[in-house]
This record gives sequence, C-alpha cells and structure tokens, in this order.
Amino acid sequence: MDAWLVAADNALRTLTDSGHASQASPAAGEDPPGLTDAERRLSGALMRVNHVGEVCAQALYNAQALTATDPQLRAHFDAAGREETDHLAWTRERLDQLGDRPSLLNPLWYAGAFGIGWIAGRVSPQVSLGFVVETERQVEAHLASHLDRLPAADTASRRIVDRMKDDEARHADQALAAGGAALPAPVRWLMRAASKVMTTTAHRI
Repeated sequence: MDAWLVAADNALRTLTDSGHASQASPAAGEDPPGLTDAERRLSGALMRVNHVGEVCAQALYNAQALTATDPQLRAHFDAAGREETDHLAWTRERLDQLGDRPSLLNPLWYAGAFGIGWIAGRVSPQVSLGFVVETERQVEAHLASHLDRLPAADTASRRIVDRMKDDEARHADQALAAGGAALPAPVRWLMRAASKVMTTTAHRI
C-alpha cells in the first residue's frame, strides 16, 4: 500500500508540475537573443514534445520501480527517475519562458506509459531493464534530431536538450550494464510507432 501511495503522489506531482529539480537548469543564467515569432513557436512545440517525453519517463520509471522485487533494481529505477524529474522541471520552465504550454493530453500519455512500464516490469527484471535501454536509445536519437531542428538562436533550449541527451544515453548504458535484455524486433518497431504518434500529436496539442 505504501508503494502505491508513493506512486500516486509521483503521478500527481508529475501531472501538476509540482516537482522541483535537484539541479539548476543547464540554461540557468542564459540570456539568449530574442527569437522571432516563428522561432518561438517552433521551440515551444519541440520543448512541449520533450516535456511529454519526461512525463512518460516519470510514468515508466514509477511503474517499473513499483513492480521491482529486487531492492537494488528498485533503487536503480528510483535514481533514474529522480534525474528525469530534473528534465521535467527544466522543460516546463523553458516552456514558460517561451510563453507556451504543456500538452493537454499529459494525463493520457502518463497513463499509457505507466501501463507499458508495469507490463515490462511484471515480465522479468531483464525485460524491464531492456525496455529502459530501448526507450532511452530512442529518446537519445529523438533529442539529437531536435538539436538539428531548434533555432540556432535558441541557445537556452539547445543547452537543455543537449544535457538531456547525454543523461538519457547514460541511463541506457547503466540499464544495459545491469542486465537489460535485447527486445525482439517487433517490440522495438511497435515502440517506435507509438513514439511517432505521441510526438506528432504533442507537437500540436
């Protein structure tokens, strides 16, 4: 029961943006030059997608920690989740600075990601960790593509995305080292398809 209460509290904090970063944003103190209206809209849309990714990351790690029976594995998910909380706070702060908003569908994204994380965690620790590896590899590639698309003048958003990309790569490496199993190709393809739907929708809604 205590674990479920913690999970519920984490969900509420995520969906109400009441969590706080433990580290200052990589863009702290950054005073980038003014953006055009078009650049601001593009940056806002891309950072909204990145914020959705962090909402999903909270849900995934929350569910996987909840299903983990090994204390060491649970601690691994909890530690990664705390770093993702920083990302969540940084992307929300940047959205506010850009005068934009989070996705209106965040409760849906959270619920879907929590369910997927729960299923992966119930299969086996190796599959659960393997799911983290594949997820983080896809997120890393996705963030790299955003670095190509963000306006050159938006140095604040670029600093945040670059730091997040490095952190996601490290999370994938750690999960692989902890025993993550390679997922079957159909599962990886399905994950990419689901990610495409989410990112395309969140770009606008």
